Amino acid sequence: MACGEAGKATPGSSGKPEPTRPATGYPASMVALGDSITAGLGACLAYVACTRNSWSTGDNEAIQSHYQRILEKNDAIKRHADNLAVPGAEADALDDQARRAVARKPQYVTVLIGANDACAGRVQDMTPVAAFREEVDKGLARLKKGLPKSRVLVVSIPDLYRLWQVGRENEKAAEIWSRGRICPSMLAEPTSTAAADQERRESVRDRIDDYNTQLRQACRAYGERCRWDGGAAHRVRFELGQLNQFDYFHPNAEGQKKLADVVYPGRFTW
Repeated sequence: MACGEAGKATPGSSGKPEPTRPATGYPASMVALGDSITAGLGACLAYVACTRNSWSTGDNEAIQSHYQRILEKNDAIKRHADNLAVPGAEADALDDQARRAVARKPQYVTVLIGANDACAGRVQDMTPVAAFREEVDKGLARLKKGLPKSRVLVVSIPDLYRLWQVGRENEKAAEIWSRGRICPSMLAEPTSTAAADQERRESVRDRIDDYNTQLRQACRAYGERCRWDGGAAHRVRFELGQLNQFDYFHPNAEGQKKLADVVYPGRFTW
């Protein structure tokens, strides 16, 4: 698949300009869809969205975001990376984000969504798996119809159970989580060893696994223009030093770079 604009004409043996194709095949524009992870919440020095440090479209060279890596291969993408991710977004927000993405006509779209569907106030309030899939399919269908030649990367939801395992013995993290404002379905009562609390955490863990299965299947159903990350984001073993110290939940700049590393699709051959 040829991506981007045609390169400058060069003289051929006949003396006439000959059209050239970009040697790299890397996209010349991109859009990021999703939630607070992709929006870079807390990835700067304040607890606000920090898109410059986003794993997807960030322009901070230290992050080596997908945008930065593509820019090194195709400078046509410069200043053509939009981040439409919204903190707190659940799967039902994907369709509207996709609508806004289509209007921008990007050649590459990243999608990371679903953590908020699991991070409900109570386990019983988590988004049902069937409803989650329906919303994901709706958003992807809009992308496919509006951007039939664009490439889409669907990223797995990180392992929040692993996050709890890492932070439960950290006094500051446990204190913040105990306030009940950060993913309470998983992180409430973080130091409790009661059977009911462990069952609750395992229910959230299993729901995220189910969501990831649906994301994988939805990408497969999309067709050859969609790439699933193979569960790479879910396998990341974030350490506390890779999380911001406002909530010990969202990746800091180092964590964003790690995420960018593991889900980068490389040669853009699909």
